[in-house]
Amino acid sequence: QLARIQTDSVVEMLRELYPDLRFEIAVAMSTTGDKILDTALSKIGEKSLFTKELENALERNEVDLVVHSLKDLPTSLPPGFTIGAVCKRENPLDAVVFHPKNCGKTLGLLPEKSVIGTSSLRRAAQLKKKFPQLEFRDIRGNLNTRLKKLDEKEDFSAIILAAAGLKRMGWENRIGQLLSPEDCLYAVGQGALAVEVRAKDQEILNMVSALQDADTVLCCIAERAFMKRLEGGCSVPVAVNSMLKDGQLYLTGAVYSLDGSDSLRETMQTSVNYPPQNEDGPNDDVQHVGITAKNVPGQAQEAAENLGVELASLLLSKGAKHILSVARQLNDTR
Repeated sequence: QLARIQTDSVVEMLRELYPDLRFEIAVAMSTTGDKILDTALSKIGEKSLFTKELENALERNEVDLVVHSLKDLPTSLPPGFTIGAVCKRENPLDAVVFHPKNCGKTLGLLPEKSVIGTSSLRRAAQLKKKFPQLEFRDIRGNLNTRLKKLDEKEDFSAIILAAAGLKRMGWENRIGQLLSPEDCLYAVGQGALAVEVRAKDQEILNMVSALQDADTVLCCIAERAFMKRLEGGCSVPVAVNSMLKDGQLYLTGAVYSLDGSDSLRETMQTSVNYPPQNEDGPNDDVQHVGITAKNVPGQAQEAAENLGVELASLLLSKGAKHILSVARQLNDTR
């Protein structure tokens, strides 16, 4: 349902921009990640868990564009594909949804040994450290399924979800607590929608680039470059927070051990204040961590990517590789 709402919202924007074109939404598809619901995401180990089936349809020309949650897309796309637009980001923070009996509480006010549901190693690692009195357990399924599990059983006192998904579903009133970046840094790309297209399809690429939100693109390029340099994925706890203010891009990045006891966190900034250039020619379609942003200055994109790489390199120089490889091994043996 959420995937459909997200797709509809992108198609609606395109219809407004191009009233003469006809947009048709292809049959909804299930992906591997949607079908395997009895295993933690971090254990399945498939990078393109939610994207492969959709990319196959793109490759066969059955569809011309695919709408994804950006956080589901790996930092390297298969050859022949690109993210042609990243739409304006919804609130990227994580949110706590409480069992009806805990309405009005916060995580800090829950009784000791209360069980919190999350399928994310990143959320669990950060919150275990901040709330050692709580227990964290895997919960899978789409938003509807997870909320149903929370409300109808007594297994969980609360669950952690992305605020953006709840908002898009019209369930903002279920958010009992928004987790600030001090409590919980968010996932790379969280809250942003990506439109994936065939890299050589100039007509479609030009069309969707009108949806591009420059600030969101620069933040997400920095975040994805950070993740790529760390070689992170959903099997290790990597988290970020980014912000663009007065031409400066700020990126905070962190890595955690599975229980949150060991962590590294740093912040860096760079200027992305570059004028639009006339970039026609061979550099027209340069990809930055899988994103082709036609109407965002190339120098700004480069600066954003370098920021992510430099921040990751700084963490690696302080021992991030060890933290992540231990986390990966522990996760594999769980």
